[in-house]
Amino acid sequence: MSVAIGLGFSQAAIAQQKTKLSVYTALENDQLGPFKQAIEAAVPEADIAWVRDSTGVITARFLAEKDNPRADMVMGLAASSLLMFETAGLLQEYKPKGAEQLKEVFRDPKDPYTWTGMDAYLGVVCFNTAEAAKIKMAAPASWNDLLNPALSGKVVMPHPASSGTGYLMVAGWLQGMGEEAGWKFMDGLHNNIAAYLHSGSAPCVQAAKGERVVGLALDMRGASEKSKGAPLDVIIPKEGTGWEMEATAIVKGTKNLDVAKKVADWGATKAASELYSKTYAIVGYPGVQNTPPNYPANAEKGMIKNDLSWMAANRDRILAEWSKRYESKAAPKN
Repeated sequence: MSVAIGLGFSQAAIAQQKTKLSVYTALENDQLGPFKQAIEAAVPEADIAWVRDSTGVITARFLAEKDNPRADMVMGLAASSLLMFETAGLLQEYKPKGAEQLKEVFRDPKDPYTWTGMDAYLGVVCFNTAEAAKIKMAAPASWNDLLNPALSGKVVMPHPASSGTGYLMVAGWLQGMGEEAGWKFMDGLHNNIAAYLHSGSAPCVQAAKGERVVGLALDMRGASEKSKGAPLDVIIPKEGTGWEMEATAIVKGTKNLDVAKKVADWGATKAASELYSKTYAIVGYPGVQNTPPNYPANAEKGMIKNDLSWMAANRDRILAEWSKRYESKAAPKN
């Protein structure tokens, strides 16, 4: 009896010792449980409380709270968003233990060091070959192939203000083609767009179902839909494609800094990258690979030279210009 009572007391003591961490995230809903479980197993004193929404919504919320931050950490949010937070002085300086082992592109290149990359994702063309055959359309090799008038009303892509995937594609065109040519390309693409959707995955899902011929979407969603049997080609055009990465940071002023540092340390481990790799093919820890079936073989080579700082610094300007030109075809928000 005394042993049982002792165990009960020790469990209660552990529960009392746990520190609740408010973590802002754009991770997918089905990732939240496994991530919480893995983090709390590695850092037993942490009690992860997610605040989850899309990239655009979480970014706007975090910035709106800048004078009175409510988050302890940010995890699984676009690095370009974290660079905005870094510029605004909202992130705690901290380099996780072992971060130097990560691929260089996944490490904050500037001092003070405030964020660490987790995984990278990129934009692809989900091309429904069965629907394309009906309009005698060959698979696109170049972005400019998407300007074919035969695709009028048959293309969907993510809205860049609400989807990180949408923004990385827009920023990729502007960086890869140059701004003048990039806007000209998007003007032409707009003629073929049926709707700008508020999700990075939905355009590929619509293409997979045959509702559209082309869905511009997330790389992993393309591979997943093809593996489910959809008649899709998952294409990275020859010019290369825009990309982003998810990253982790500690919020400046958190009252739970010691526990937040331990969670950040976990985020840079091989075990963490192994968890990330269940969702993304390209992760920070060298040698960790879990490439899914039907994932484009040229993905890492197809990532354009991407300036994440430029993406962060120019986000408001780009989104304002994009909205002025193309908002008329935005899908209604749920």
